[in-house]
Order: sequence, then C-alpha cells, then structure tokens
Amino acid sequence: MSPPDTPAVATAGPTAIRLDGVGIAFPMKGNRVYEAVAPTDLAVAESEFVAIVGPTGCGKSTLLNAVAGLLKPASGTVEVLGRRITGLCRDAGYLFQQDAVMPWKTALENVALGLEVAGRPHAEAEAEARVWLGRVGLSRFVDRYPHELSGGQRKRVGLAQVLIRHPKILLMDEPFGPLDAQTRQIMGNLLLDLWATDRKAVLFVTHDLEEAIALADRVVIMSAGPASTIVGDHRIDLARPRDAADIRLDPRFHEIHKAIWSELKAEVIKTYGEASA
Repeated sequence: MSPPDTPAVATAGPTAIRLDGVGIAFPMKGNRVYEAVAPTDLAVAESEFVAIVGPTGCGKSTLLNAVAGLLKPASGTVEVLGRRITGLCRDAGYLFQQDAVMPWKTALENVALGLEVAGRPHAEAEAEARVWLGRVGLSRFVDRYPHELSGGQRKRVGLAQVLIRHPKILLMDEPFGPLDAQTRQIMGNLLLDLWATDRKAVLFVTHDLEEAIALADRVVIMSAGPASTIVGDHRIDLARPRDAADIRLDPRFHEIHKAIWSELKAEVIKTYGEASA
C-alpha cells in the first residue's frame, strides 16, 4: 500500500472547524511580541477525528484554545460550523488534561452540574447524569467523591461532564496524559465507542504518536516553535471500528507510524537543538 498522504489532505465532508490564516502571538516585556503560531490553515470535517502532534511547546494547545474561543488570534479567522468565533465557542465541549471535577461534589453531582447551570431541573439533571455515568462504566460509583476514584475513573467522569451537554464538536487537550499506558488504551477505546454513536468532529492534542494513529482519521504535525505551523497532514487508512490496543499490532499501523515519525522526529530534534543552544 502507498504511504500516508502528504500535507494538505482534503476534509471528508462538510467542514465543522476551519482555521484560515490563524496566527497567535503573545506580548512580552520591552514591547516585544512572541509569535507562538505562524498563520496556519486547518479544516476538520463534521464527522472527522483529527489528532495534532508536535514537539513540546509548539503551540498545539494554543491552537486548540483559539478554536475554543479562549484566546483571540493575532491574525486570521476561526470558524465552527460556519460561524466565526469571536468569543467563547458554545458549540464546543473541551476536555482538559487536568481534571475539572469539584472535590466536594460526588461523581453524580459533578456530571449533573452542567445541565443545572443551563437551567435544567435538579431531578432531570441527575437522571440524565446517571445515564451518562452508566455509559462511561461508572454506574456503581455515582456517589463517590473524586478522591475515592482512580485517575481513569475521574477521566470517565470528565468525559461524562463534557458529553452530557451534547456539544457539536469535541476539543481534547492531552486528556489521557496523566494515565498509565494500559489505562490510556482503555480510555481510548471508551472514547472511540462513544464517538462512534454520533461521529462529532474531534480535535485531539497529544504527545503520543501511537495514540494519535490508533484513534484518529488524520494526524496533523506541527513544526517546532516559535512561529509553529502545520508541516504534515496524514490520512490514517486503518479500518474502523478499531481497538486502541489491537490496532497497534497491525502491519499497516507500523508503516504509518514510521512515515509520520520520520517527519515528527525532525521537528523534535529542532526543539532540542533550540533548548541546548
């Protein structure tokens, strides 16, 4: 089979997320400006799962925050479902690396909170929260507090917190980063199972190339910073449904990994070169 596609892969359907010339910069002392992300283009289809990989500090999370409306680009435009983002993106569900659970609330209360804040009656919110906790495998843990849950279980609560609001797109920033390798694979499979029900557009940031290939339809590579930009865009032609662990044994997985790593490695080496200079 041929190697994965080179940059500028076309989206697979109507566009859910579009970045058009998006550049991001931060002010520094002495009237200087740090250019974190150079003008960058990216399109994600409505049912597409796109993973972003790149060296540490290359602006992966910064780009995600621009889509979420948490920061304003210095140049270019961000559109979600055809609407330009000028403030917080209400159509997005954002799962952060750090837990967003409140330690004084039970799993049930944490998951129900999003609906209650939106005006749903308490009883209705808790009933729906029970359904979502069941979907993430926590039916027996609804009354547990965060300190009584494992890291993987807290991540399941986090997934339920995001998905109960039925967001139209999902933004995920190293969501499984703190977990051990085995738990990461279990959480990957859970995410794939939940995603398969309605195929929302997903933009998923990770440092783990194997995780990116196992989960995504496309893997996008960002260059070393400063002034990072997209330097690779690879279609992942592995059949679905997938098992996040078993797919790593597929010979095609290793072909794809080798092709992407050859590009990613060059950017990682640049980062270490800058750090040691």
